Amino acid sequence: MAAKTRTWGCLYPKIQVRVHRAGRLGPFPPHVDADVFHGFTNICSTGLSPTCLFARVTEQGDVSVPTLEQLEKLKKMGDLPRDRAGNEGMALLAFLYLYLAICRKQRTLPSLDMVVWSELPPGAGLGSSAAYSVCLAAALLTACEEVSNPLKDGVSVSRWPEEDLKSINKWAFEGERVIHGNPSGVDNAVSTWGGALRYQQGTMSSLKSLPSLQILLTNTKVPRSTKALVAAVRSRLTKFPEIVAPLLTSIDAISLECERVLGEMVAAPVPEQYLVLEELIDMNQHHLNALGVGHTSLDQLCQVTAAHGLHSKLTGAGGGGCGITLLKPGLEQATVEAAKQALTSCGFDCWETSIGAPGVSTHSAAAVGDPVRQALGL
Repeated sequence: MAAKTRTWGCLYPKIQVRVHRAGRLGPFPPHVDADVFHGFTNICSTGLSPTCLFARVTEQGDVSVPTLEQLEKLKKMGDLPRDRAGNEGMALLAFLYLYLAICRKQRTLPSLDMVVWSELPPGAGLGSSAAYSVCLAAALLTACEEVSNPLKDGVSVSRWPEEDLKSINKWAFEGERVIHGNPSGVDNAVSTWGGALRYQQGTMSSLKSLPSLQILLTNTKVPRSTKALVAAVRSRLTKFPEIVAPLLTSIDAISLECERVLGEMVAAPVPEQYLVLEELIDMNQHHLNALGVGHTSLDQLCQVTAAHGLHSKLTGAGGGGCGITLLKPGLEQATVEAAKQALTSCGFDCWETSIGAPGVSTHSAAAVGDPVRQALGL
């Protein structure tokens, strides 16, 4: 099952789930050593009913916003170290929460082997946690038959119907709450439905049509805290409202103009429209720097690609993390390769990918590449 986070076309997690009677439970998020999972066996061997076990965690019969107290109980149940609060710990905690919440209606907790494989680097501003949560929700809901399995014989890739996608998105948002505390819900929605979403004043709406755009996606490998960056922008807005508020208004106008141009490009894109997109990318990057969410590594990224006639901007919260570079149609591959080599020489990771991919999907074993099959043991 694959979720395209934000809209990255070729970089996404996949989850393989096996249901069996062996009385064991094993999630394997990316970059996590297998020896941290021994405690999950305790959950399957407690003899408690799922409803009772989940009620002990939530202290009420339905799914609620996870509290710190509840998460501490989950850590204790899974024998998770208290100091495991990084990407690994949050991935494990989200799995355990969703497993108990989704499977609580079962007569007994199902025994699962779950393997996660992903090319998305965590903590880089690509929405990897949302894609992970969406994959978890889709896999667990399907395994528990809370949603139908859309993959039929002879079909390589299928997607769930709209009502099932809504359920997947709802549960994925709960997983995001475990990981982030107070997420916007944008990343898990894009991972669920794919394409692109407009998010304005807490309201989301889907862009019905989106042209396929090729990009370079570059990871500067500079760690950053989304929470800290958002707080810094809020502080700057409070301190300089007459300066920062117009910046935010201008960024909103840039987004709306970009949406308008993309809408026009669906029918028959012309070279002039790509020139407009490049100009909007440059303006957006300058505005983001003025807000204080830039970084010297991102400046370097923009300078390196500009030397090859390309236009780049940060993505995510900024402060490091990743940036995107627009690749116009007709661009010589030699130019792209030269830019990638220059970025790699800076110590960055770089991928060619696309914007506008589908959302969470279920795949047959034959539909995935050899590296994925090998990683998932297919």
